[in-house]
Amino acid sequence: MAAKSGDAISVQIKVKTHPQFTGIYQVTLEDGAHRLATRNLAPGRAVYGERLIRFEGVEYRVWDAFRSKLAGAILKGLQTVPILPGHKILYLGAASGTTPSHISDIVGDRGHVYCVEFAQRSLRELVTNVCAFRLNMSPFLSDARIPQNYSMFISGKVDVIYCDIAQPEQAKVLADNADFFLKVDGWVMLAVKSQSIDVTKAPSEIYQQEARVLKKRGFRIEQIVDLEPYDKAHAMIVAQR
Repeated sequence: MAAKSGDAISVQIKVKTHPQFTGIYQVTLEDGAHRLATRNLAPGRAVYGERLIRFEGVEYRVWDAFRSKLAGAILKGLQTVPILPGHKILYLGAASGTTPSHISDIVGDRGHVYCVEFAQRSLRELVTNVCAFRLNMSPFLSDARIPQNYSMFISGKVDVIYCDIAQPEQAKVLADNADFFLKVDGWVMLAVKSQSIDVTKAPSEIYQQEARVLKKRGFRIEQIVDLEPYDKAHAMIVAQR
């Protein structure tokens, strides 16, 4: 259940910038546990019940890797996070906004997150609980398989396309959107749901299959990261065109 506000706690907590990724932080909690976090662009508001912490006058949102495939990929050894402050991001399959909200934190006021979601209920939650409090997010009720339906709402080219959809042709949908919206030398991140593609094949086979689709569409595969134990039968593919 999303909270209007979280508990801001400062006792024995430490926050430091991530050694690899701009806009992402590492938090040490009171019990010594280590978590990822982002700086809260909407102070006082939690999105999915995540813990809010305050350190040296700044509020951060603890990033739950079991609720966000991007966080899980980082903890599993992702080498490249091409999402940076000031970037424009197209997010396909935004759902109710868990990961998009953390991306909103990362890109900040000078960046923007265009959110495409097909399910009306999820979009309502995204709008009322997240986008209403974040001016750098724009939600669209649309089908990611038909990018021309929302092309008029996206200004210029985007730096990164992040795709997390439950469709049989996930890589194709991502590449089709890239043809419309991705800038030259732009990046894509594909959260592959293998069971949405073919339950009869091994997940690793599906990951390679989707990577081949991206290669044929002109992408160079940077890395494929298996997301277990955070997400079963899922992987993150990072590629650049």
